[in-house]
Amino acid sequence: MVSVEETHFDLNSANALPDTYTWLTPQNQAQPSQGPVSIPVIDLDDVDVIDKIGRACEELGLFLVINHGVPEEILRRIESEARRFFSLPVDQKLRAKRTPGDFTGYGPLPISKFFEKKFWSEGFTILGSPIKPASAIWPDGGHTQFWYC
Repeated sequence: MVSVEETHFDLNSANALPDTYTWLTPQNQAQPSQGPVSIPVIDLDDVDVIDKIGRACEELGLFLVINHGVPEEILRRIESEARRFFSLPVDQKLRAKRTPGDFTGYGPLPISKFFEKKFWSEGFTILGSPIKPASAIWPDGGHTQFWYC
């Protein structure tokens, strides 16, 4: 059986980094950057948007999307609620732990199962409604600030 500590390692309180989180070895140490990296900006109104997304994924693996139509106020609220959630202690976040067969909830990134090493991150995946996991964390109704935006 896998322990909570193995699947939800608290990087903020760790005294040492387990080998399962060590990606670099002396043989594959990161090389110094050749200068600043420019994050591609993808305009959803651009006629070449599909090609640009594909290129950004292949070359860097991330991009910034503009003209997506999501109001700025909602984006601010999402960021605020994400900060509120991820600042909680691990034991509280685990109340919303993603369970097998369920994609919504707290836990390692869903793609992490395809990698030998673990990511230095945590996630809250939302597929459908986040009301159930949010209610587990804030049973007093404190989840309604964001979840109903």
